[in-house]
Amino acid sequence: MQKIIPHLWYDKEGKEAALFYISIFDNSKLLDTTVIEGTPSGDAEMVSFQLSGQLFSAISAGPYFKLNPSISLMVACSTVEEVNSKWEALSNGGSELMPLGEYPFSKRYAWIQDRYGLSWQLMLVEEETNGQKITPNFLFTGSVCGKAEEAITYYTSIFTDSEINLISYYGEGEAQLSTAKVNYAGFKLSGMNFSAMDNGFDADFTFNESFSLMVKCENQSEIDYYWDKLSAVPEAEQCGWLKDKFGVSWQIVPVNLDDIMYHGSKEEVQRVTEAFLKMKKFDLKVLDQARSGVK
Repeated sequence: MQKIIPHLWYDKEGKEAALFYISIFDNSKLLDTTVIEGTPSGDAEMVSFQLSGQLFSAISAGPYFKLNPSISLMVACSTVEEVNSKWEALSNGGSELMPLGEYPFSKRYAWIQDRYGLSWQLMLVEEETNGQKITPNFLFTGSVCGKAEEAITYYTSIFTDSEINLISYYGEGEAQLSTAKVNYAGFKLSGMNFSAMDNGFDADFTFNESFSLMVKCENQSEIDYYWDKLSAVPEAEQCGWLKDKFGVSWQIVPVNLDDIMYHGSKEEVQRVTEAFLKMKKFDLKVLDQARSGVK
């Protein structure tokens, strides 16, 4: 089971964006959609989908958060042709952050922001990979620039089946900002690959709720554990969402939440929604009672 699932927030385009991404990647499909009624954002559409065998989630819940390059998706491409074709599709209607070309770290690479605001790094990877096609990448910018190593050390201490595989540092004069230290780090959380870097250039974007990470929990003890370890901004705690001390947003949710929201009856979904909208940290006992209609 994939324990950590990237979650994307859109205004109204969640399903449209998911279908667009599915058209670009092999082994991809739409899994579920549902509309949650009566949220603080109004009626919100949830979307569950798969890209290259990996699970993703999205929501259309209003224009409150905007995607930016602070978290991007790094795609390991096996051929130059694959880089070029994905660049052509994803850059159409989007914008260029690093132009398509040859770089010291890759013979074919581009960093783009697509038409929906999601950032992608497309990279020719000639050596064998472990099968994970898409790797979320953290870019530590602004007040957290220079904290990439601290963050990944912290994250790997929290999750099981986690390790730091590589940390590479900026050489003298390579970064415009003196606070930037790590130019690339690869690490694993719960068996899933991630990467991170400090932004060597001045930028005005930062982590926000538009790109969060859902942690699927088996029981209340797990929910309590991850909540206690990660939550650092009390005012950001709402409906299972939290922010950690670096500003990254997480959702600490029960493993069966998708089953309830996508496959429960309309009445079950309504009762569960009304229950969790009153919560900060999820209370499984209360959610189970709401699902069953017990008062």
